[in-house]
Amino acid sequence: MIRKVPLASLFLVANLLATFGSARAQQIQPETKFQKQLDRVDLGVSAAGLFNSTVTGIVDPKGTAANIGTSVTDVPSNTVGELVTIRYIARPKFGLELNFLNARYTENFSYAPYGVQTGAREFTLGYVVTPKQTILGLHPLLSAGFGATEFKPTAHGGEGLPVQARATYYYSLGVQYDVSPHFGLRAGFRQAFYLAPDFGQNYLTILQHTTSYEPTAGFSLRF
Repeated sequence: MIRKVPLASLFLVANLLATFGSARAQQIQPETKFQKQLDRVDLGVSAAGLFNSTVTGIVDPKGTAANIGTSVTDVPSNTVGELVTIRYIARPKFGLELNFLNARYTENFSYAPYGVQTGAREFTLGYVVTPKQTILGLHPLLSAGFGATEFKPTAHGGEGLPVQARATYYYSLGVQYDVSPHFGLRAGFRQAFYLAPDFGQNYLTILQHTTSYEPTAGFSLRF
């Protein structure tokens, strides 16, 4: 005995098949130009250890400070900060990155009877190389660039000193492991170079370059 199939059921099946076909067609459509550009962008968020170098110099002999010609040592404390990086990778040998690093530590000067607690904020732009070759399944990342670091004494530990910015140069080496097309784990090492801050105080002006060693570990998101 042949049962009659209700018209409503046939309509429902046809509708489902049409929907599936439409979705399938959308899946195989080529990417738009905007989507192709978006695929080249990723956002990285990492914890960064800041191991700051001790630097010693002679107070600027051309200045007017009372301690001209004496030696002053700056011993910054070490800390952990946050590093946010936005990268645009056009080709393996050409990419750009924008970095923002935020940390807080204390500048301890031998001449001053106090330490200056400061918020350090780095804003840098760099060139990125991402070789196609992998090492044990890890993708190498290399970058270098420049920008500025703002040293802003804190309200309660900055001794009332003014904000100061220093030109900053850096390089970075790292690797990334892609967990999925849109998520990866990242680790690396950075080194930043800049003139030791003096917060505009002539008795602290030694005009010596210093550096910060920065191991990093975090994750990345690809759009």
